[in-house]
Amino acid sequence: MKETVLITGGATGIGRATSELFALMGYQVAIAANSSFAEALSLARALSERGLSAAAFRADLRDSAQVDTLFSQVEKLFDGVDILINNAGIAQQKLFTDITDADWQEMLAVNLTAPFCCCRRALPYMIHQKKGSIVNVSSMWGLTGASCEVHYSAAKAGLIGLTRALAKEVGPSGIRVNCVAPGAVNTRMNQTLDEEALSLLTEETPLGRIGDPEDIARAIAFLACEDSSFTTGQVLSPNGGLVI
Repeated sequence: MKETVLITGGATGIGRATSELFALMGYQVAIAANSSFAEALSLARALSERGLSAAAFRADLRDSAQVDTLFSQVEKLFDGVDILINNAGIAQQKLFTDITDADWQEMLAVNLTAPFCCCRRALPYMIHQKKGSIVNVSSMWGLTGASCEVHYSAAKAGLIGLTRALAKEVGPSGIRVNCVAPGAVNTRMNQTLDEEALSLLTEETPLGRIGDPEDIARAIAFLACEDSSFTTGQVLSPNGGLVI
């Protein structure tokens, strides 16, 4: 039986590249999206037309009840979730003194609480199966911190802490939990950066370019699959050498 991978934020950017890669690898792909649900439907349809196994699901992952419903729908169609990719996220640039209570709560809700809810919902099946893999998508700014992105950096650092602690807890059940912390990537999230900022990032990156979504998708797939069967609680940061 084919294994199932659930990818949150799976319709655009890194998530889309990851959905396409896992589908090509022969997995049943559950593409979870909220604001980009129309794009998720289009992607699932395109993959299905190529003879690949994919379906789109709508959920606001900030709501634990909707997370429960999402997993129930995936389980009804594909059985259980063997691999969970917590990729959905938001970013915002603001001076620390301008961050509002609402900004802070929203950043934590999407980037930290939602992965927590998804992990909690995925684990009973994985524990019963005595195997499973979770990959959380953080950021290099969760490793080093970023000026004018304190709330983003804090949430992404929290996700790294969740990864490491959970890996210790569920390792004895045969479940691996790892993290990818990307650098600057050519996605919709970074399209708010002006040409000067992108040029500066490129110049500061030893490999001399901004990452592509496919670069990150391959790192996620490596940590999710059996090629890294002795790896858990680790953070892989494909960032072109910007953070070493």
